Amino acid sequence: MAETNIQSAENEALYLSKTEDILEKYKHGRGSLIPILQTIQTAYGYLPEKVVDFVSERLNISVNEIIGVATFYAQFHMRPRGRHIIKACSGTACHVKGAKQIIEKLGKKLDIPVGETTKDTMFTLEEVACLGACSLAPVIMVDEDVYGQLSHNTVGNIIDEIKG
Repeated sequence: MAETNIQSAENEALYLSKTEDILEKYKHGRGSLIPILQTIQTAYGYLPEKVVDFVSERLNISVNEIIGVATFYAQFHMRPRGRHIIKACSGTACHVKGAKQIIEKLGKKLDIPVGETTKDTMFTLEEVACLGACSLAPVIMVDEDVYGQLSHNTVGNIIDEIKG
């Protein structure tokens, strides 16, 4: 049991050392909170609770203030996200051409609701107001790839293709 606690403490120290390195790069502390959070998110893929607590202690900023900043900006994520981010457009052009059915089909295919990540952390499904590809409506974006003129009958093929 004691050995497990030692390993756990060592793992946490190693885990937080990445955050320590990030904080060392930003000498302005409080005034650099957003770039610090951006760099942390790049390193971890999201803003882990332990890391937010550590940043709070180091910068003498309350956890609530950090979470307030992180939740104000859509770029920050407080939970792990999938390796592939699926953004399904629900803007006017996509809505008119069946976006709702496409989003429902994606949710069923992935077995998750919008805003969640699959158990295997392969996919995160997000609904967005517009992807700026109205001429291709309805449209989804997987990572940086845009898929347009979709139907609820064909959208599942994209997931199968990515799973390979």
